[in-house]
Amino acid sequence: MAFISDAKTFRSNSRLWVFWKRNGRCHSCGLHIRMASTQKLKVLVMGGTRFSGLYLARELALSGHQVVLFNRGRVPMENMKIRGETEEQFQIRMSNTRWIKGDRTRVEEMMQLLGKEPWDAVFDNNGRELSDSKPLIDGLGHSIQHYIYMSSAGVYKDTGLFPHVEGDVTDPQSRHKGKLDTEDYLRQKSDVPFTCIRPTYIYGPRNYNPVEEWFFQRIDQDRPIPIPGHGLHITGLGHVEDLAKAMVLALGNPQAISQTYNIQGRHSVTFDGFAKLCAIAAGKDPNKLKLVHYDPKKAPKDKKMFPFRPNHFFCSCAKAERELNWKESWDLVAGLRDSYENDFLEKKKRNAISMDFSMDDQILEWIKV
Repeated sequence: MAFISDAKTFRSNSRLWVFWKRNGRCHSCGLHIRMASTQKLKVLVMGGTRFSGLYLARELALSGHQVVLFNRGRVPMENMKIRGETEEQFQIRMSNTRWIKGDRTRVEEMMQLLGKEPWDAVFDNNGRELSDSKPLIDGLGHSIQHYIYMSSAGVYKDTGLFPHVEGDVTDPQSRHKGKLDTEDYLRQKSDVPFTCIRPTYIYGPRNYNPVEEWFFQRIDQDRPIPIPGHGLHITGLGHVEDLAKAMVLALGNPQAISQTYNIQGRHSVTFDGFAKLCAIAAGKDPNKLKLVHYDPKKAPKDKKMFPFRPNHFFCSCAKAERELNWKESWDLVAGLRDSYENDFLEKKKRNAISMDFSMDDQILEWIKV
């Protein structure tokens, strides 16, 4: 039996799916309608070989979904094994995964490749501008059942009110303007069933953004850690595995349609506190760290100097916990230890980390003066 009430109804392989716009229940009888967790879908993942996309692809494949990755094919398959994964688990995951090689910046070629096949869902993991995602939304939107877009909590306007919640004011001039434009297009100008995910800072093994690694480098070398401001700014981070699980929980969930979800860890942390947690993860005494604070407006400037924006930036994930039944698996200490032991130390062994502290030295000399 299917209930049709304030819903978008779509068919895929003769299956009837009902997506409820409001709260995923039949308003006449209160019956909750949810897609069965045993339903296996054909899912297109844009990217899927580097960091968050890789963990997402693994989570989808291990959930039994048929995963197809669209990327430029630059990462060899043997480099896609994730820490802790046995060869047997890796092969099982790969058996549920295949590739389509292409470049999303070559729109016509991309749509020729992707338009040949039917898709149940699309995870747009690496779209930065509306121009990146609009061809997919317009070209595939008539047939897909769910478009899950990786946005960013960086779209929120800094109003001084924290934590950010999903209904907060956004900043059309933020450096994530392209993601905000894509969200607005999905919400206002398309008929595609969508969900937007807004993570704060993502961390974990394979992180190509030097977030935790920036701290590990200085802790490893017993160097002073220059921190802009007073060190008490609060920021939010989430482990990459927890982000992937949240995205998969949104897939096919009627309650998630037309919704946006913040994702980060349950606890936020000060800059000084994060440095100390990184020390604990590295097996060092946090009380022996030399934390040096400075005025970033007056010090020598380098936009890559510090991994966090020098202000408060953290979110509430209550909505994701409530509607997606999502819970974090990694607290900050365990997650940072995971990153240190399974990423930083491995990179250090093969000399894959640049220990360049020249900017630190400039700031430390400036502080002395």
